[in-house]
Amino acid sequence: MRPLGVRVDDWLKDSDEVGPSWLTVDLAIFTVRDDQLMVLLVERGLEPFHGMPAMPGGYVQKNETLHEGALRELAEEAGIDGSRLHLEQLGAYADPGRDPRGRVVTVAYLALGPDLPAPVGGTDATRAFWAPVAHVEDGRLDLAFDHRAILTEALEEVRRKLEYTAAATAFCGETFTLTDLRTVYQVIWGQQLDPSNFRRKVLNTTGFVQPTGEQWLPPTGRPAALYRRGQAWLLNPPLIRAETPGQ
Repeated sequence: MRPLGVRVDDWLKDSDEVGPSWLTVDLAIFTVRDDQLMVLLVERGLEPFHGMPAMPGGYVQKNETLHEGALRELAEEAGIDGSRLHLEQLGAYADPGRDPRGRVVTVAYLALGPDLPAPVGGTDATRAFWAPVAHVEDGRLDLAFDHRAILTEALEEVRRKLEYTAAATAFCGETFTLTDLRTVYQVIWGQQLDPSNFRRKVLNTTGFVQPTGEQWLPPTGRPAALYRRGQAWLLNPPLIRAETPGQ
């Protein structure tokens, strides 16, 4: 059992407990496009699950770290430079039946980025594409392996991060308006937020955003102040989402 607080990379390097010889990385990559939360998927070009959508990923090579493997797979399968994304480990998944080829342990990564470009499929992916997260949640898209379960956990982690960290700014460009930032929260939480209350909470949260002194000039309407991410990662006070029925 991996000790609490130990990164998977370090545990794999130092532990004699590692049994499975097959180790993969999978990436849950989210962006906001056209006011929708989107996830990056690839269409598998090989068995098992040939032709089915799945998260990008693959086997970790012998002489690379998990992080290096995640970046390589993202570049090979989708043509995206992961070094420009917010990228972190989500967790390890090792249920015996998760892969019909045998006992395969995967380490999932969570990646966030602003309106990422159209992906380009490669290696064992027939194509790569952005799909609305809602289509995975409601079952319109059936994913290979246990990827739907992984994405469900990844989505909840993103929603939680928006409450306690500045992760929402990872979905924005280098500069953004408070309306842009509020849209991120609304899309990911699935809740409408009062503009005045949101503005007050953001500006009263120390280090969350920093004014640039510049303005965005829309085609119509009033100019809007531009901000960039501040120095703080942990938000104090946090921005807590409203409870929804059934929670």
